[in-house]
Amino acid sequence: MRLLDTTLRDGEQTPGVALKPEDKLAIALKLEELGVDSIEAGFPIVSDGEFRAVKSIAREVSNSEVIALARTRREDIDRVIDADVPAVHIFIATSDLHMRYKLRMGREEVVEAAVNAVTYAKSHGLTVEFSAEDATRSDPKFLARVFQEVVNAGADRLDIADTVGVMWPSKMASLVRFVRENVRGNYLLSVHCHDDFGMAVANSVAAIEAGADQAHGTINGVGERAGNAALEEIAAAVRFLLNYDVGIKFEKIKEVSDLVSKLFGIPVPPNKAIVGANAFSHESGIHVHGVLSNPLTYEPIDPGAVGMSRRIVVGKHSGRHSIMYVLRSMGIEPRDDIVNTVLRRIKELGDMGIRASEEDIRHIVMEVLNQGSDRPY
Repeated sequence: MRLLDTTLRDGEQTPGVALKPEDKLAIALKLEELGVDSIEAGFPIVSDGEFRAVKSIAREVSNSEVIALARTRREDIDRVIDADVPAVHIFIATSDLHMRYKLRMGREEVVEAAVNAVTYAKSHGLTVEFSAEDATRSDPKFLARVFQEVVNAGADRLDIADTVGVMWPSKMASLVRFVRENVRGNYLLSVHCHDDFGMAVANSVAAIEAGADQAHGTINGVGERAGNAALEEIAAAVRFLLNYDVGIKFEKIKEVSDLVSKLFGIPVPPNKAIVGANAFSHESGIHVHGVLSNPLTYEPIDPGAVGMSRRIVVGKHSGRHSIMYVLRSMGIEPRDDIVNTVLRRIKELGDMGIRASEEDIRHIVMEVLNQGSDRPY
C-alpha cells in the first residue's frame, strides 16, 4: 500500500499553527527519510510563503513524490505547475450539503468543474489525485459518477475523503468496495480520514483491508478539529497486524514525531499509540513481571522496531520485580530486605499522591542502603 503524508498541508490547518518555509522543508526532508510515498507539501495558492515552501520542497525532495493541493480552478493548478511540483491533488465537494451551502453549485456543475480541472492538469503532464470532499456524506451513486468521469478524464488516483469523520470501519469498508465495484478503469483508490469520532486510523485500516491502495495521514494525527488519521499508527497497524508492505523505515518514526511536535508546538500525549512516552512503559507489578519474563506478554511489538525504548516505571502499582530490575540496573544485588523496604517507601509516596521521579527512587535506594533495612515490608 501507499502512504500519502499531509502533515504539511492538512496538518498545518491545525488551529493556531503556521509553519515557516524552512520548517516545512525540514519536516519534508524527515518524511522523505521515513519513506512515505507522497508528501503533500502544501496549498501553493494560499500565500507567497506557502508557494515558496512548496517549491523548495519539490526542489529538495527526490525519493518521495511531492504533491500539492488545488481546487478545481485553473489558477490553483497553474500555481502548482509554477512550483515545479510533479503531482496535483485536486478536490471538490460532492455531498449535497456542501454543494448547496458552500459551493452553491448543482451536480452537473460539479461534474463539469471536476472533469475540466483534471483534463487541464493532465494536459500539463501532472500526476492527478482527485478527492471528493465530504465523499462519505455524498450520494454513493453520484460519488461513483464523479469518480468515473474524472477517471475517464485521466485521473490517476481517487480519494474518498471522510471530511468530518463520520464513518466507522464497517461502513468505510463497504464504501470502498462500492467504489471498486462501480468505478471502472486503471486507478489507485485512496482514503482520507478525520478523527472527529476517534476512528480515523481504524477507518483507514479497514479501507486498506477492503481494497484501498493508499491512505492519507499526518504525523502525530495533527490537523483541524480532532485531527487526521495518525500516519505512524496506520503504518504500524497495516505492517504489523495486516502484514502489508508499507515501505516505511519504522526506526525513524520517533524522530519525525519529535520534530513535528516541536515545530507545531503541540506535545505528544503520553498515552499516544506508537510514539507516546507511555506506549512501551510499564508500572503494574503484574505487567512488569510478564514483560521481564517475555516482552510479548504485554507488548504487541518490539519497541525498538518503531524507534522507541521500553521503560519500567516504579510507582504505587509496582511489585517486587520492578524494584529488583531497578536495583540490578544500579549494580546492586536485590536482597529481599532491600527490595521490600524500597517498595514500601515508594508505595507510601504513591498513597500520598506523590509521583516518585527516577532521582527520587535512586535517593530512596541509597538511603535504604546507607541506613540499613531494619523494617521489613
